[in-house]
This record gives sequence, structure tokens and C-alpha cells, in this order.
Amino acid sequence: MIRPDDKREPAAPPGVSARAAALRAEIEHHAYRYYALDSPEISDEAYDALVRELEGIEAAWPGLVTPDSPTQRIGVAPSEAFASVKHAARMYSLDNAMSLEELDAWFERLGPDVLERGCAFVAELKIDGSALALTYEGGALVRAATRGDGTSGEDITVNIRTVKSVPLRLRDEARRVVDSRRSAQGALFGEPAEDAGESAAASWPTIEVRGEVFMPKASFERLNAEQEEAGASVFANPRNAAAGSVRQKDPRVTAGRDLSTFIYQVTDPRPLGLTSQSEALAWLRTAGFRVNPDIKVCGTRELVKAFCSDAIETRHDLPYEIDGVVVKVDSFAMQNELGFTAKAPRWAIAFKFPPEEKTTVLRAIRVQVGRTGALTPLADFDPVLVAGSTIARATLHNEDEVRRKDVRVGDTIIVRKAGDVIPEVVGPVVGLRPVDAEPWSMPEACPSCGGPVWRPDGEVVSRCTNVACPAQRWERLEHWARRGALDIEGLGYEIIGRLIEAGMVRDVSDFYTLTPEALAGVDLGRVKQDGTPVRLGPVVAAKIHVNIEASKDRPLARVLYGLGIRHVGSTFSEQLAASFRSLDALRGATGEEIASVEQVGPTIASSVVAFLSNPDNVAVLERLRDLGVRLSDEGRVAEALPATLTGLTFVLTGGLERFTREEATARLKERGGKVSGSVSAKTSFVVAGADAGSKLAKALELGVPLLDEAALVRIIETGEPPAPEAA
Repeated sequence: MIRPDDKREPAAPPGVSARAAALRAEIEHHAYRYYALDSPEISDEAYDALVRELEGIEAAWPGLVTPDSPTQRIGVAPSEAFASVKHAARMYSLDNAMSLEELDAWFERLGPDVLERGCAFVAELKIDGSALALTYEGGALVRAATRGDGTSGEDITVNIRTVKSVPLRLRDEARRVVDSRRSAQGALFGEPAEDAGESAAASWPTIEVRGEVFMPKASFERLNAEQEEAGASVFANPRNAAAGSVRQKDPRVTAGRDLSTFIYQVTDPRPLGLTSQSEALAWLRTAGFRVNPDIKVCGTRELVKAFCSDAIETRHDLPYEIDGVVVKVDSFAMQNELGFTAKAPRWAIAFKFPPEEKTTVLRAIRVQVGRTGALTPLADFDPVLVAGSTIARATLHNEDEVRRKDVRVGDTIIVRKAGDVIPEVVGPVVGLRPVDAEPWSMPEACPSCGGPVWRPDGEVVSRCTNVACPAQRWERLEHWARRGALDIEGLGYEIIGRLIEAGMVRDVSDFYTLTPEALAGVDLGRVKQDGTPVRLGPVVAAKIHVNIEASKDRPLARVLYGLGIRHVGSTFSEQLAASFRSLDALRGATGEEIASVEQVGPTIASSVVAFLSNPDNVAVLERLRDLGVRLSDEGRVAEALPATLTGLTFVLTGGLERFTREEATARLKERGGKVSGSVSAKTSFVVAGADAGSKLAKALELGVPLLDEAALVRIIETGEPPAPEAA
């Protein structure tokens, strides 16, 4: 009997409980047909009706809710960080074959045993997405992780649960397939065959599978359109969009990004009784995963090469991006015999597509001015479809490169995408050149402010040295406010852009004229439902103003770094500040005196002298002084953080999302750590970000412990050194 004060919920009637179970099974079946097989049996409306009925039952009887219910894909609070998780086995990268000839060379390296024994190969399209590892215990999804450094990745389970092509529970049919296969081999997951009557959950081993999470082309185009409409940054390509989407702090954002997956590997196929890659792919599809249908088992190398050639021809017809073909030896026994190198399996290779080249007409060469005043020539040409997207401009890098390629306005030019991503001008078709086409040269005046253009001796880049140059303004202002410089929290790229549009800031000194009231009136470029503009709220405005005021007392090194002087990063800013102690002393020094500072040298000294002798820059510096920004370290009590990283040497490689390389370096040094540009046996830790390259390979070769970005964030925020076993 339930007492009046008993908080336990009454049990649901048997009929309701049975209906909920039946709905979950039916929804899972139709989700499998739709997402894994691309063969739906009912309409979207009918499917949605089943989900709504289950939601209604679970709302009325919360005790019926199960963790793997289709209604529970979203239901976890936003995360502040992603924990690091260790993979069941290392996620290797693949060696590349850049041509069919290099693919033939790989076949030869396999040796006569593989070819003469008639081993088959599996050819799979190489999805241009983000690598993913999924772990199932008792048949239920318990963890999803990024690739990370190959040994450890980030836990993104709450976000991946929102991706509908990822099954929350493996299908019982796949368990029965494995039961049958293992029974035929004499055991059921290592247990006697007569024990097969135990529960379904108990008969599932722990399983890790791997694949790619990606964003379809149509979804990518829709997302970028929405980003542009909201005034937010657009994504460079679907791969970046997918990687960013699975790392959102709020899983509801991930759920709205329309991601999909292709799964292609069982990490340890032995408990499943699988003997080949083709068997594993069939089992993955049965288990409920989405497996790419464009996969072929090839009995000869000629069939593999034919598959690769066909993929080159049809790649742009696919609804998702691919950047090659992965070829694997089919037999797991043969894979084990071939083994691994230090970096990659010997039994697999990635055939990378050659760059696709098209011709178009060069209409103009215009000059773009960057944050540090670098003048970069850009080619504007007639739009042309290359590697799946339309391009109409490409960088020409510098004046010397334009002359080397001898491209001229009016030329018919050859264009392609370097690495299938970055637009590139290969060169002109000289035979089609107009008779009046003239060689191009860099303008003598900045196209933005009209100031003089300066090209330092021995350099290929021409520059505008005017700190008030409008084209440099936005980038310079954002650089001043970032964490490694003046660290003005809340003053981000978007708000700075709105301040520029409103005419409230022109150079960095204008930040210190802003009032809370003025900030609170800033139009954020969005509108409410009633059509009124969204403005910066007074509470946020007040916090930003407090942070601006606090930045007036930053160390001189941060001021020097924030000014964005060419060649002067965080390290050289610290050395100059330590040597001269004030901006006045630095301005009064000769080039020789500046060059005599340890590690500085004549190139940096020349850049500093040029910057500090520009009258426009001097005027901005004087305004900063008048507005209360401290330009000297004299009399300052140093900000003392515990030197908990003393004696440790870090190397940073690959892309980081939370910090720039300069910011991470500065924060590690604040704690007493040393940051080096090269890996050696004396390196304590290598921090490997996205697309880490040769430094990561060197670390693996030397056995240097590896850290991912999540570990770096913990070190910076807590000051606690990583454990020696961090690798």
C-alpha cells in the first residue's frame, strides 16, 4: 500500500508498458530502414506519429523511460568541456597513394603471398568527415569519441546521441547472427553453446566500431546560408562543419546540424566471429549502422584501380564529400600477418584523388590588406565549378609569385583546389593571351588608406605600416582584445564588427573611450519576433566595460603583442619588454640596440623601428597613454602564478580551437613551462591538435608523451602538470 507521503510513482498498467515497448521496437525498426538502409517503409508523418505517441506515454509514466529510448537522443544538460577518453586500440592514420602508379607500388609492397594466394581487397569511398569511435556495452551505446591523437580522444557521447543514424542499441538480429557464427565455431563469446539462453544484454560483448561523421552537401549549404543570415562566420567546408558540430557544448545545437555517419570498422572482430572486412561491413549493417553502399570487394588489383577511376568520375554526383578511396586487404588473418608500421597499417592505403583542373578567364588582380598590413594579390576570375563547388577567386600570395607564374588580367588561366580545398591558380594558357595583356605589379600606395607601401629587404611581402588603415582595422582590433594580448573578455569578433559599423571605434585607443551606456546601445544585427532590433544588454555591456578598464594595467609584453607588430609574437614581446621596460625606452632605442636583444636580430628590429616611427602609430600610442593604458612595467609588481610547470618542455603541433598557438604558449610560460618549436628526446609533452603532422610522427618515434587539447586546457586552467603516463 502506498502512503500519502510516499514519493514513488505508481507502476504503469501492463498494457501501457507493453505498448511503450512495442513503440520503441517499431520506431527503431523504421529508423533502421530509413537511416541505415535508405529504404523507408512508412511516411515521415507516420513515423512522427509513432514518436509522439511514445513521448506521450513516457511523459505520463516516467518510469517507463529507458536510456536507449528513441525519445532520449537529446536530454543532457550542455557540457562545459569534453573529457579525454582512451581508445580501445590506437586509431592509425593511413599511408597515401597519390596516383595509380603509387597504388601499384603498394600492391607490390604487399608481397607475392598476398597476390598469389588470391586474397581479395575491399575498396571503400574515403568520406571527407570527422573520425568517430563508438563503444557499446550490453548492446547499448555508452561512449562516442573523436580521434584526437589516435590514442585518446574527446568524449562527445551526448552530442553523438543526437545523430539519428547512430543506433542507441544494437539490433537483436545482429546478436543472433553472431550467436550462430560463434556457435558454429564452437563457442558463444567464449561460453559453452548451452549457455546461449541467457539475456540478450549478457550475451553482447563490449564492442567498439569506427567510422566517419559527416555533413551532407545540401545540409552544409543550408547551414552556411543560415550562418550568413545570422551574421555569423561560415564554415570553410563540410568536414570543418561536421567537426565543429560534434564539439558543441549544447547537444541541441548538434541535433540541429543534420549530421550523418558511415561506419566501416569493428575494432576487435574476434568476439564477433568475423573473419574479413566484407563480413564486418555486412554485420555492421545488420547491427543498425549506416554503411556506405558504394563498397566493392575486388579480386584483382585491376578491379581496384577501375573502382578508383570510377570514383574520380562520379565523386561530384554523390550527396556527400569524398577525397579518395580506401583500399584494404579483405582477410583479417592476412591483415594480422602484414601488421603495422609506426604510423599506419601495411594492409590498407588511401588512394587520394588528383587535383581537378579547369580553365577560366582572369578578370582582375586586386590587393587585400591583412591585419599586419600584408598586401596580398587576389585573382578574381569567372566562376567555375571545381572539385564540387564553384570558385571565383584565389590568392596569388605575393608579387614575386605573380611574376613567376606570369598571370595577367585577361588571361585564360588554369585553376584547381590545392588539397581539394584551397583555390589555386596553376598558371596561364599563354597561347590564348590577349595581345594587350600587361604584366602586373604591386601598387605603390595602400589601396585602403593611400599610405605608402613598404617591402623590407629580403622579403617577398609588401606592407602598409599605417596602424589606422581601415582594411587592417577589424583584424587589429580583434587581435588587441584576444586572450594572449590585452585579454578583454566579451569583446569578441562580432561585437567589434558592430562597433566599427556604428563608427564607435577606429583604432585600439577608441576601446577606452567607450561607456557602459554606449555599449548597451550597440545593435547586434538581429531582430526580435516583433521586428525590433536586438541590442547589447546593459548587464553584458557593464561587464565588457569592466574588462576594458581592467586591461589598462596589463604587462608591457601584452601591449607590444597586442599592437600586432610584424614578426613580434608573444615570445619576442616578452623579450623586448624585459629588456626595455617601457614603450618610451623602446621608441628611443636604435635598430642596433633592439637587434642586440637575445634572439631578436635585425629583421625584427627593423620591423619594430618601422612601426614605432610611423606618425599614425605614434598618435595612437599617445592616445592610449592619455586614456590611462599603462605602457611601462616600471614599478609593476609582477603577476605571480605558481610555477608548477617548471622543468617541463612542451611542443605544440596541429590546430587548436580554444587558443591560438601564441596564446597557449603564453599561458604555459606563465606557469613556468618552456615551449619549443621542435621535438627531441628532452621534450616532456607534445600537444597534438587537429591535423598534426611531422612533429606528431617524431613524438611517436621517440616515445614522447602526447596530450590532446582537452588536457592542455586543464593544465592551463588548473596549473596542474600532466601525469607522466599522459601518453
